Amino acid sequence: MTISKLSASEQEAITDGVLAASLKSQQEKGPALRQVHPKSHGLVWGEFIVENNIPAALKVGVFAAPQTYPIWVRFSNAGEAEKRGKFVSDKEPNARGLAIKLMNVEGKKALDDEEKTQDFILINHPVFFVRDVQGYVDIAKVASGQADPELTQAMQPSFAILQETGNKKVSNPLLIQYWSTTPYKLGSQAIKFSVKPQQQELPDSIPDSENYLHEAIVKYLTYEGKDAFFDFLIQVYVDEEKTPVENPMQEWKEEDSPFIKVATIKIFSQKFDFDERKRLDEGLSFNPWHTLSEHEPIGSVNLARKKIYQELAKYRREEIEKRLREPQPFAFVQDEPR
Repeated sequence: MTISKLSASEQEAITDGVLAASLKSQQEKGPALRQVHPKSHGLVWGEFIVENNIPAALKVGVFAAPQTYPIWVRFSNAGEAEKRGKFVSDKEPNARGLAIKLMNVEGKKALDDEEKTQDFILINHPVFFVRDVQGYVDIAKVASGQADPELTQAMQPSFAILQETGNKKVSNPLLIQYWSTTPYKLGSQAIKFSVKPQQQELPDSIPDSENYLHEAIVKYLTYEGKDAFFDFLIQVYVDEEKTPVENPMQEWKEEDSPFIKVATIKIFSQKFDFDERKRLDEGLSFNPWHTLSEHEPIGSVNLARKKIYQELAKYRREEIEKRLREPQPFAFVQDEPR
């Protein structure tokens, strides 16, 4: 498998730059809020049910044996907050996120901040918008008008992916497919994974509400009292031409690497639109590096995520604790929505 074109020192330096910019934005738009996928449509509980007929070569990590794990599932918008105290409307173009946290997971973990969890993080598009961590810097340069014509032209595929992802018509987060976009280990193999709903999306107009995605989940799980089911699917690496590891902008086509079902996700009908659940939602940290070593993320983008996600979560939690432990005057906090 091809390795990243960035050296270890380049990777580290660029990651530190992206992290610094992210922390600055988080400070300006709300230190106690998430910088990554800040707007939640709901945190719900369910089960991750590992299949009993998985091919032997795929029986690794959490898929080693038939088992049912309790899970938390968070649905979100990818875009950062519009400004302090205000999220972007669901009617605006945006990627939609799905984060799954398995609990009671035994085994050696890549990070030591959570002992018995396994996170899977996905969005509603099969490819990522940059090839490596340098892409974050380059796309920011173009967006701010600081790029030369050559770089601007080179980044057009990234903007095309962002536009295609954001313009997808989504009426209910429970009714769409999600992809990992980036590759992960499955023991000695490289894989990508996807979560596909068993319930079908019906053609519908988009409601005239800034929070219609949250409202759709509430209607489905609470008012209509229905369970939601998803298939957890994996694709196995074939070769660098068809399934490249270091280019998450290229889709792993199903005809080249067919999806294999390894688990079922069941989200029970439930009430979740209340303050205590929202506090839990805001306190949780989802990170692709909350993982067993058998499922570690691979590739430049995922390596950058390791530090960025962990540091942003640490900063957010420290801000919350600091405000409770030693309150600051309003002139310093400035937490009024603007």
